[in-house]
Amino acid sequence: MELTLDEALKKGIEAHKAGQVQEALPFFKTALDTKPSVARFWLNYIDTLIKLDRVADAKAVFDQAKNKGAKGEGFDQLEKQFSEPSTNPQDPPSDQLQAIISVFTQGQLKQALSDASQMLEKFPNSAVLYNIAGASNAGLMQFDAAIDKYKQSLKIKPDYAKAYNNMAVALNAKGDPKAAVDSCKQALKLEPDYADAYNNMGIALNDNGDPEAAVDSYKQALKINPHDPEVHNNMGIALKDKGDLVAAIESYQQALKIKPSYAEVYNNIGNALNAKGDPEAAIGSYKRALEIKPDYAEAYSNMGGVTLEGMDGQEAAIESCKQALKIKPDYAEAYNNMGIALNAKGELEAAIDCYKQAVLIKPDYADAYYNKGNALMENGALVASIKSYEMALKIKPDYQAARANKLGQQAHICDWAAVEQDRDFIAILGTSTEPIPPFVFQSLEDAPERHRVRSETYTKKLYSSNTPLPLADRPSQKPQHLRIGYFSADFHEHPVAYLMAKVLETHDRGRFEVYGYSIGPAKNDDMRQRLIKAFDVFTDVSDMNGKEVALLARHHKIDIAIDLTGYTKNSRPGIFACRAAPIQINYLGYSGTMGADFIDYIIADPVVIPNGYEQYYSERILRLPNTFLPTDNSRLMSTRQMTRSEVGLPEAGFVICCFNNNYKISPREFDIWMRVLVKVEGSVLWLRNSNAWSEDNLRRHAEIRGVDPSRLVFAGWAPMEEHLTRQKLADIFLDTFAYNAHTTASEALWAELPVVTKAGKGFSARAAASLLTAVGLPELITETEQEYEALILNLATNPERLAQIRKTLADKRLSAPLFDTALFTKHLEDGYQQVYQRYYDGKLPDDIFVLELSY
Repeated sequence: MELTLDEALKKGIEAHKAGQVQEALPFFKTALDTKPSVARFWLNYIDTLIKLDRVADAKAVFDQAKNKGAKGEGFDQLEKQFSEPSTNPQDPPSDQLQAIISVFTQGQLKQALSDASQMLEKFPNSAVLYNIAGASNAGLMQFDAAIDKYKQSLKIKPDYAKAYNNMAVALNAKGDPKAAVDSCKQALKLEPDYADAYNNMGIALNDNGDPEAAVDSYKQALKINPHDPEVHNNMGIALKDKGDLVAAIESYQQALKIKPSYAEVYNNIGNALNAKGDPEAAIGSYKRALEIKPDYAEAYSNMGGVTLEGMDGQEAAIESCKQALKIKPDYAEAYNNMGIALNAKGELEAAIDCYKQAVLIKPDYADAYYNKGNALMENGALVASIKSYEMALKIKPDYQAARANKLGQQAHICDWAAVEQDRDFIAILGTSTEPIPPFVFQSLEDAPERHRVRSETYTKKLYSSNTPLPLADRPSQKPQHLRIGYFSADFHEHPVAYLMAKVLETHDRGRFEVYGYSIGPAKNDDMRQRLIKAFDVFTDVSDMNGKEVALLARHHKIDIAIDLTGYTKNSRPGIFACRAAPIQINYLGYSGTMGADFIDYIIADPVVIPNGYEQYYSERILRLPNTFLPTDNSRLMSTRQMTRSEVGLPEAGFVICCFNNNYKISPREFDIWMRVLVKVEGSVLWLRNSNAWSEDNLRRHAEIRGVDPSRLVFAGWAPMEEHLTRQKLADIFLDTFAYNAHTTASEALWAELPVVTKAGKGFSARAAASLLTAVGLPELITETEQEYEALILNLATNPERLAQIRKTLADKRLSAPLFDTALFTKHLEDGYQQVYQRYYDGKLPDDIFVLELSY
């Protein structure tokens, strides 16, 4: 079929920029035959011949163009170039040189290298031959050899811009982007309008971590040649790396206008759409890339790396990675992505095997080591997970998420020396641009100002691109029943479930309808069955994506959505980013701010968030009277008489205990506890056995502080009724500082065990103070470490005072607001009514104080 002028020119440019220089020639020839008067057609044709090192042929075409009257700046430059004497008269004859170039352009790299090497024996001073040999080496991934050849070429011909440009490509591929940038600059000194050098410099700048400068370089390339799809594509990559996803997609679309069949661009659009929070659209773009290029392993791998929530999405991701590995068996990225999908599916051992394969293929693959660390952590191999994070950091020292998770696991095993080594990092991790899971830092520092920054950084990076569903118009009449939707990954045997169960059962069905949405893995235990009965409607949505869950909540006409998981394990903030309800509240599961503009309120109380502390929270504060913490005053304790000896405690002596998770313990508390043990003869410390490593380390820490390790007793798991009862065997419960006891403090107080706490600044550091206030024991709240230690010693050496406190607790336990579930539920419902009234009145969310109610 005969091509039109535009079609011929377009195909010529596409082939030229795709590196198929030989194939571009006939298209430019067609353009010239069609319209010989257009100067740029001549220039395209001559430039193509020069790129093929067919300088003699280019000179002949130039002379032909001059004879036809072609003029312009480009021809003036060529006039100068062709009028200069050859700097290397020892190049092979044009036909022999063209034969080698033809072999090279056909992709026969080994043959081209062999031919060029043989020809160099006859023409040892040919810069062109060294350049062709270097390009052949580079194509064979022999970058050191390629660079050597380019250097030889430049020794012969120091003004050979093409050799500098080609050397830049090899240097960057070898992993030296700084040297590549310098080589491009040399090329541009020689040829200021060298678009390809600007393009390659952009690639090197981006690889060197400077996407801003890369974009500027690509802009220069496009000024010279605005119709280069490769440059538009590369600029899209740099814009994505810069974080400007919208501009990146626009740049990719420009590339597609020039070259509609550009599979790599569709793949890159998929990457940008996935980063933008639109996985379904991303998958559509990857599929389009695969329609154009069915053996495109990268597109299969990237499609497998898209995080689609739900079992179907995980299976599809795994299958896509398998397809990538069929095409490219040594594809480390595909193994890594398959590991992510298997991890999401809960197949941790298989995921770990995938990550191992990825780092075997690519030993410097920091992300695979990081993901392996996450899977090992979830699988309970804490020490191995730390080692994997350390490998990621060895490769990439500024890998903030790896350092954060490493610190978290070192805290879990109570390796305080290791935590201290990274102490200076704690204040900066997650506070700039790289998001890290905010929950990790709740126990590492009491710094609510930084907790807020981390949450905002995390939410902005991961969820700001989620498009919220359009809200329905406010109703013209208030609903008779407010529909409350509780969303949690922990509707099973879990502290959140224990706290909320009776509140859900107590809700006033005359005013409220209560919906439960299970967003995490199902665990079919007794608590789950109880919760299912407590809800008016219960739905397991763990296999649905965030938008689908939000749509379901909209279908159910939920008025207020409560996120009970926050940023804890199996959290799903994306549901709320899509706006599941007109009012959305952060409550209970995560003791801090979500830092998200899609969360309207956080439920607190006057103690846990005092006046003046609002700056640490992005949400408006819904303060309940007494306490934020729900309790179940129907919880039973075992009636069996338990003895100290059966749980490993001495029958005589003072027992101080802390049943918090061991990761909450820091040297600050532990130093105080050890000083108490030294001063109080016969005393022991009763702790929770979180894991074997933390037990060993805590015993070692005790010995270093002059305390016999046998004075530390570790409690194993026990059924809840027995766990509550066995706490009566202790004398006092000692709280941790940065991350207080929450459920464990309420359990201790329910078992009539006094709790001593130190109130800090953040939500998690003030929770126990809230509980003690609500149970009527504010005298057990201290403000400093000195006060904390003094109070413990006073109680340990003053049995009369301790006995009086225990009696007060026993007398108040059933009547105190802390354990009045019905009253608490009324206050919570009043809070719901007030936030809904503001919405109904068309007012923005604002701080609300719920007044004390009476029966």
